[in-house]
Amino acid sequence: MSTDVIKADVIKTGAINDAFEHDFCIGADHPSLPGHFPGHPLVPGVILLEQVAIALRAWRGQHLIRVLEAKFMAPLLPAEQALVRLTVVAANGATEKASAARIRFEFFRDDTLLARGTVEGAA
Repeated sequence: MSTDVIKADVIKTGAINDAFEHDFCIGADHPSLPGHFPGHPLVPGVILLEQVAIALRAWRGQHLIRVLEAKFMAPLLPAEQALVRLTVVAANGATEKASAARIRFEFFRDDTLLARGTVEGAA
């Protein structure tokens, strides 16, 4: 899915050392919000995981193939700016962009940790 389809505004994207950061904002008009939850919308976890997939493709040219673990600690509200940070936990063979890898993700709103987990990516 592209960022246009999920209506996320990408604020900034870039690699820092062996990590990748992707700032984004899910607009209040996102189609998933009216049902999650009516009158008190929260950005669904699956939308956050889609941001992991978008960042993984931008950084390593990989597709998200599996979510190994995910923990959501605090909600992200519509129109709030957030950051997802990806770091390589383990790679099969060399740390080439094309190799399969386990990637750690963390979501932040300012200094608040919203979610964290591990995914697998592969070309």
